[in-house]
Amino acid sequence: MDIYQSTVEYLADLPIVKSWPEMQVLIGRAASMKTRHWRVPITACEAVGGVAEESIPAVAAIACAHSSIMLIDDMLDEDPRGEYHHIGSAKAANFAVAFQAAGLEAIFVSKAPLETKLKAMQSLNKMLMATAFGQDLDIRNPTDEAAYWRVAETKSAPFFGAALHLGALIGGASDDVAGRLEHFGQLYGVMIQVHDDLNDSMAVPANSDWIQRRSPLPILFAQSVDHPARSRFVELCRDVSGPEALQEAQDILIRSGAVSYCVDQLVRRHQAAREILNTIPLAHRDGMENFLEGVLEPVRKLFTSIGKLPPVLSGARRT
Repeated sequence: MDIYQSTVEYLADLPIVKSWPEMQVLIGRAASMKTRHWRVPITACEAVGGVAEESIPAVAAIACAHSSIMLIDDMLDEDPRGEYHHIGSAKAANFAVAFQAAGLEAIFVSKAPLETKLKAMQSLNKMLMATAFGQDLDIRNPTDEAAYWRVAETKSAPFFGAALHLGALIGGASDDVAGRLEHFGQLYGVMIQVHDDLNDSMAVPANSDWIQRRSPLPILFAQSVDHPARSRFVELCRDVSGPEALQEAQDILIRSGAVSYCVDQLVRRHQAAREILNTIPLAHRDGMENFLEGVLEPVRKLFTSIGKLPPVLSGARRT
């Protein structure tokens, strides 16, 4: 089964989508990216004993939520790759609202029992509200670690928690199992945020976070923690458009302990997520095991490529 094509077909059958060609195009374009986020509900559904085909309504809901979040996030971040450059900010904002509604509709028209539908719709709506709050906090650009973690726990964590929660509910899991998978997913979401921050901070050429003087975790650490190169780093952050300035700033991220700190935070949450996963009675564990381990592998590759793999990361293996 092609989960992306099946999701497109499911959404295309919704009445409003049928009569809205532009939305059909956006859905198809999103599906063509084959983002792994769409597959998260399937992982949970199969883990609790469900069948992949049963999870299509949950996948459709998460696909719509993800599309909505990306439309908004790209505008807030002024991302040059954002869809709003093609369709305009007004249409992008309107489509973001439409996708949120379509996600709820995708669950409502499913064949799931009414009680399951209500729980799933509540979970999806709770996630959308939390994410909007997290986006609002993020706009203010966190200036200390406490503010950063609050953003991560409201902007990034809810999406993955809801994706696993929806898949588990549709797969027939008990409230207890679905709730524990949601908690697991929230930890995973924070890990994804830290991973993305590391990747963006070490990207060449300079990522938009550098250009817009935002504060992802590595940059925030190097700006606020006392270390010998702190003043120089703050000076460099004013303009890293040149390759030499960017390289020096990234070298300071490594030497100051910012990279090691982020990796340590990743590993700590990985261990906490592992402890939760070990307590959940699942029909099939392999999918969830691979899901958890997958979040660290790109970080290992990133730091292997720059020739510096922190010991704490090289020791974080499956147990």
